[in-house]
Amino acid sequence: MIHAQVIGSGAYSPERVVKNEFFEDLVPNADEWVFSRTGIRERRFAREDQATSDLATIAARQALEAAGIDASEIDCLVVGTSTPDMILPATACIVQHNIGATNAFAFDVNSVCSSFVYALEVADNFIKCGKYKTVMAIGADTYSKILDFEDKSSCPLFGDGAGAAILRATEEDKGVLCTYMRSDGSGWPLIQVPSSGSRKPVTAETIAAHENTFKMAGKQVYIFATEVIPEIIVEICKRGGIQVSDIDYIIPHQANVRMIDFIAKKCGYPKERFLLNLDRCGNTSAASVALVLDENLRNGTIKPGNLVLTMGFGGGLSWGGLLIRF
Repeated sequence: MIHAQVIGSGAYSPERVVKNEFFEDLVPNADEWVFSRTGIRERRFAREDQATSDLATIAARQALEAAGIDASEIDCLVVGTSTPDMILPATACIVQHNIGATNAFAFDVNSVCSSFVYALEVADNFIKCGKYKTVMAIGADTYSKILDFEDKSSCPLFGDGAGAAILRATEEDKGVLCTYMRSDGSGWPLIQVPSSGSRKPVTAETIAAHENTFKMAGKQVYIFATEVIPEIIVEICKRGGIQVSDIDYIIPHQANVRMIDFIAKKCGYPKERFLLNLDRCGNTSAASVALVLDENLRNGTIKPGNLVLTMGFGGGLSWGGLLIRF
C-alpha cells in the first residue's frame, strides 16, 4: 500500500515581533487583556513589502533543504492560504517560480484556517492514487494585511507566517495513515472579508466601512470549534483503529489556548501533549499547524515512530485532521 510520508519541512516567521502592548491604544492593560483571553503574548507581522508568497517561498526552500531534494523533483505544489498575493494568479504559481519547481503544477486551496490541513489531504490523495510521487504542501498567511485595527475582538489574535511540508510516496507503514475532512457551508457568514470579491467588490464606500477587512463572530466560532475538535479526534481514532491514548502528540490549529484547555479536559488527553506556539506566534491561520509541525520536527520533540494528529478548523466552515506516523 502506498503512503504519503513527510520527508522534509520548513517554516518562516517574519522578523517583526508585535507584543500585546501594541494594542494599548485599543484596550487598556492590553497584555493582560489579550493573554487572559487567548494565551497570546506576541505575534509576528510581515513587512509592508512582504507578500504571502514571499513567506511561503522561504518555508518552501527550507523544506527542500531538509528533505535533501531538488525543486525539480516536486510533481505538485499546493499553497493553502486565504490571503493570496492577489485574486489571480494563484500564489502557488509565484512560489513555484521562486523556488524553480519547473516540473510541478501549482494551485491554491482556500479553507481559511483549515487550508494547510486541506493541502495535506490533497497531497496525500495525489500520492496514494499513484499518479504523483512528490508533493509540497504549504500553509501561508499574512493576516496583518487584512485586519481591522479598530476591532479589538479580532485584530490582537492574528500573526503572519508560513510553513511547508514535502510528502513522498513510500510503501513503508508510515506517513499519512488516515484522514477526516468536513465542511458546513451554512456557517459561511461567521468568518469572512465581506468586500473582497464579486459579491461586494472593493469600493471607496466599502473601504470606509471597513468591509474589506477580516470579520469573525467570535462566540459562535468558539462554540463551533469546541464541537468539531472532539469530533475530529473521535473520528480519526475510529478510522485509524486506535485509542486517543495511542496518539503521541496533537497539533491543533493555534486559535485560543482556552479552547485547548477545554478540549484536553473533554477528551481526557494531556494538555502537555498538545503542541503549541500560540503564545509566541498568535493565530497564523493556514500557517499555524505547519509552523508547529516544523518546529517540533527540528527540535526533536517529534521522533521517528511517533503518531501525530494534525488538525485544523476555520472559515467555510471547515475542519479536518490527518493521522501521521513519522
